[in-house]
Amino acid sequence: MSDVRVIIQRDSERDERVVATGTTAAELFAGERTIVAARIAGELKDLAYEVKDGETVEPVEISSEDGLNILRHSAAHVMAQAVQELFPEAKLGIGPPVRDGFYYDFDVAKPFTPEDLKVIEKKMQEIQKRGQRFSRRVVTDEAAREELADEPYKLELIGIKGSASTDDGANVEVGAGELTIYDNLDAKTGELCWKDLCRGPHLPTTRTIPAFKLMRNAAAYWRGSEKNPMLQRIYGTAWPSKEELKAHLDFLAEAEKRDHRKLGSELDLFSVPDEIGSGLAVFHPRGGIIRRTMEDYSRRRHEEEGYEFVYTPHATKGALFEKSGHLDWYAEGMYPPMQLDGGTDYYLKPMNCPMHNLIFDARGRSYRELPLRLFEFGTVYRYEKSGVVHGLTRARGFTQDDAHIYCTREQMAEELDRTLTFVLNLLRDYGLTDFYLELSTKDPEKFVGSDEAWEEATAVLQSVAEKQGLPLVPDPGGAAFYGPKISVQCRDAIGRTWQMSTVQLDFNLPERFNLEYTAPDGSRQRPVMIHRALFGSIERFFAVLLEHYAGAMPPWLAPVQAVGIPIGDGHVEYLQEFAAEAKKQGLRVEVDASSDRMQKKIRNHQKLKVPFMVIVGDEDMAAGTVSFRYRDGSQENGIAKDEALAKLAKVVADRVQV
Repeated sequence: MSDVRVIIQRDSERDERVVATGTTAAELFAGERTIVAARIAGELKDLAYEVKDGETVEPVEISSEDGLNILRHSAAHVMAQAVQELFPEAKLGIGPPVRDGFYYDFDVAKPFTPEDLKVIEKKMQEIQKRGQRFSRRVVTDEAAREELADEPYKLELIGIKGSASTDDGANVEVGAGELTIYDNLDAKTGELCWKDLCRGPHLPTTRTIPAFKLMRNAAAYWRGSEKNPMLQRIYGTAWPSKEELKAHLDFLAEAEKRDHRKLGSELDLFSVPDEIGSGLAVFHPRGGIIRRTMEDYSRRRHEEEGYEFVYTPHATKGALFEKSGHLDWYAEGMYPPMQLDGGTDYYLKPMNCPMHNLIFDARGRSYRELPLRLFEFGTVYRYEKSGVVHGLTRARGFTQDDAHIYCTREQMAEELDRTLTFVLNLLRDYGLTDFYLELSTKDPEKFVGSDEAWEEATAVLQSVAEKQGLPLVPDPGGAAFYGPKISVQCRDAIGRTWQMSTVQLDFNLPERFNLEYTAPDGSRQRPVMIHRALFGSIERFFAVLLEHYAGAMPPWLAPVQAVGIPIGDGHVEYLQEFAAEAKKQGLRVEVDASSDRMQKKIRNHQKLKVPFMVIVGDEDMAAGTVSFRYRDGSQENGIAKDEALAKLAKVVADRVQV
């Protein structure tokens, strides 16, 4: 038997070995239980793969991104096997790994119940303990069709081999190249237990799936299209250890407590009435106070930064979006047109930028006016699919705090730097502090303008981003069609990442709209356009803050900053006078004069997460003082009324949390 020479690559370390022909990747990493696959020439391989002469082999740890995907896809296969053992009539859809877990779609006669999920999870545990081997087998298209004749959805996937989409998970079944089936084989006899069309790779055996749990089920259209049959999807999660699974479940429990939809109802902030439609929210008075306060502070800061306020309508003729390019690139995200004025198409606007361009172009512009910073709280409408609409974070109607800055090419770098600094500082004012930046570059299949303009814009944005001293992460191909962008990514109180502000550089729209200004030498020049949404949308930012603070908004944003709680009826008037003085100072203070007992009043306002409770009894009235009760239950007694008012005013003015 001849030998083969291979290189083991671990980060920057290279280890050359000579091994016998037929040596598997598993044998190269014998005893390393955290290694679940190998990467060879950029491709992931099962540990059963036999290495060849001259190959460089990289180990794939189970805790790496690729390792987690392999673990979770293997768990998805075990779940599908369990479903078909329990429900033999079930037809298989697609079962890809997703962030923090996996899912699998099934065509079954009736939806799964929570009780069904418990039974399926128990069956999965049985399969896991059997230690079945995942075994890869190359098949021809004809052989696959014959083997999977009873699986109509798999037959459809065979037909799209080589053109499978990542969007619907089909690429995990039939990627480019050869077609493969994975067999689950009995650990002792080698007998076939189950099989599935799949690219792989997989873990060596079902026993090497350390920890998993089924989470929920939902309806889902086959391959994400409303034209296709409705299937039943089961979601699960899988982790490299039971400890990590528990930590994830604890995190989900905390996230559920912070869910802005739940808090919005409990705190009476907003709702999404069926009578209005999915993704279209209404703000209640308490939520309206928070929103107005957010907007008012933002307005003031924008005025200080030299922005000018504009207003534009909610609908426009379609010709405007033809001119901007949105109907070429963004039509599927827009509401269908309304035909008015003898057949003219009118659209609800998905963007504000074309209208801002018309404002710039309404009269001649001089270089002396630049940079011109136009700002609008502009409500836009985007026809999101029903399956992705999610409370305020993914809505169909929302208000952008949208700015478009027109400047000369010479001003471009300085203006971008100033804009990004302003964006980050304003987000910090709302209590967000943990940021990194993402640089989205050209999608080679979806862009307008010259390569040279894109290269210049990208280089300028990268330089500006690096000046902030924050981590900068590349996002290849993630830019909008008209220019590259910087996205501000923010981690919240429990470590989740949210995309916040975007700053986009655009040489294209000024060209399309033929925007010009008069230069110092009298020539007509093209301005550079900077798109900037600071919150992204008011609604989404509202939701992020609500979840970040778990509903306990800092006093400056709280709907009610303090509530007076009298110990008895005789103390109501004293508190009402205190509240009246507070309101003169612009503070939001109420008095609970209801007939409820004091302790019930305290519980009620704790549930509403009011920052301060101002409690008054006989001693306070006699001394001209009040007592503060804080959200954490602690109390501060005998505070002079003027001192108490000053303390409330300072906490609000300083925008601190209590």
